[in-house]
Amino acid sequence: MLEKFERYPLTFGPTHIEKLDRLSKHLGGKVEIYAKREDCNSGLAFGGNKLRKLEYIIPDAIASDADTLVSIGGVQSNHTRMVAAVAARIGMKCLLVQESWVPHEDAVYDRVGNILLSRIMGAEVHLVDESFDIGIRRSWEKALYEVKARGGIPYAIPAGASVHPYGGLGYVGFAEELRAQEKQLGFAFDFIVVCTVTGSTHAGMIVGFANDGRHRNVIGIDASATPSQTKAQVLDIAQNTAELVDLGMELVEDDVVLLEEYAYPCYGIPSPETKDAIRLSARLEGMIIDPVYEGKSMQGMIDLIQKSFFAKGSRVLFTHLGGAPAINGYGYTFRNG
Repeated sequence: MLEKFERYPLTFGPTHIEKLDRLSKHLGGKVEIYAKREDCNSGLAFGGNKLRKLEYIIPDAIASDADTLVSIGGVQSNHTRMVAAVAARIGMKCLLVQESWVPHEDAVYDRVGNILLSRIMGAEVHLVDESFDIGIRRSWEKALYEVKARGGIPYAIPAGASVHPYGGLGYVGFAEELRAQEKQLGFAFDFIVVCTVTGSTHAGMIVGFANDGRHRNVIGIDASATPSQTKAQVLDIAQNTAELVDLGMELVEDDVVLLEEYAYPCYGIPSPETKDAIRLSARLEGMIIDPVYEGKSMQGMIDLIQKSFFAKGSRVLFTHLGGAPAINGYGYTFRNG
């Protein structure tokens, strides 16, 4: 489906799938849990899901003759870390707008984790006191203007790379990659669990898995706490991506499965159940997940298994999107482990 699109390789290749035996057994052995390790997909600044998206966006950035990648996220944004890493790799400058999306406890929240890595990689970081929203931000538009005003040529990459025209392509590729891996494994996964915020990871999966009728088996766990806006954005990105890749079928609202009940208390703040999920993953599997994204999707998957949402014997694939560096901003929360 992606043959006609240029791709700039930023990842190692297909990401590893591992069976989480101890977690499966701990949860009663009713389903088999696996993880696809998008967090281990590259040598660029700890990798993560945003690199799949950027592989299809960067050729356009290079072709535009831009000299500066300009993007936006929260203070502990995984996405902006990846934009900084890619800018360093391809020899461009990078301007990052980091908004105050999370009401954090840690005094060093804006000096560790993802933002620290972005600074080390040479990105220019603008801290902006604006609250969370997945839409187009005025501060980002201002940053684009600033680059132009000082003689630069900016290339605009929105939050999460999501509403970029090519933002959904990377996770169409994920679906194609997984199908090839399933042939090697000798079975197909019954459900794919993914965290959803700005939407293009989930949207790309919907398009990619529509090819074999599994798109409604992609279970999105909302972490935005703005689920109506998020669901609408997922659908919009999926429809646009479907048109780009000539999917040949109409995607509708019911194709977006987004579970809303795990995002509390708000974006970026882990609930007690999210913290428990992070500890459980770490102590049973040595797999580190973060409080913003995978902590909430792991919490959701655990709860769904306990409620028998998945039929007995199902094979469930947890998508680890690579947000672990953000946990450094939650040192007070996890001061005792």
